[in-house]
Amino acid sequence: MSEEIINKVSNSKLITIDLEELYPKGERVLFDIKDWLFDELILKEKDFRASVKSHDWSRYNNTYVALNCSVEAIIPSWAYLLLSSELASYAKKIVVGNLELLETSLFQDIIQNLNIDPFKGRPIIIKGCAKKPIPPSAFSMLIHKIQPIAKTIMYGEACSTVPLFKKKI
Repeated sequence: MSEEIINKVSNSKLITIDLEELYPKGERVLFDIKDWLFDELILKEKDFRASVKSHDWSRYNNTYVALNCSVEAIIPSWAYLLLSSELASYAKKIVVGNLELLETSLFQDIIQNLNIDPFKGRPIIIKGCAKKPIPPSAFSMLIHKIQPIAKTIMYGEACSTVPLFKKKI
């Protein structure tokens, strides 16, 4: 009984999309401005501008930066704009918010630019497990992008998928 084992999954027309493979390389930095506030409560413009001027912005070269304030303080919009203007020459991307918002913004760009031509009329599996912090919204953005052209969309692994969508014929 030496029958050849055939891998039906690799021979099928299934396409697996693994968002982890699209994960952009680069350091993520949460820039918390609380240390530049007076008593971690009030932004004094003169002191804040002095901190901005004396800071070494080159350390953010080729990083992805989320600007944040982790304490209850009222931060004027111009403060984040000032920080962004200093980071613009160094950082790959800047958002005002937390690291999850940063990841969401990165994946929004990736999915918007994703070539979906190979997925037309094909059954697709969206791989679910990842070791990198893929935001849940990235999966929703991906579904929205590929559903109009996909034959079927499933979630999980080829050996155990959860059906999500089937094009009506």
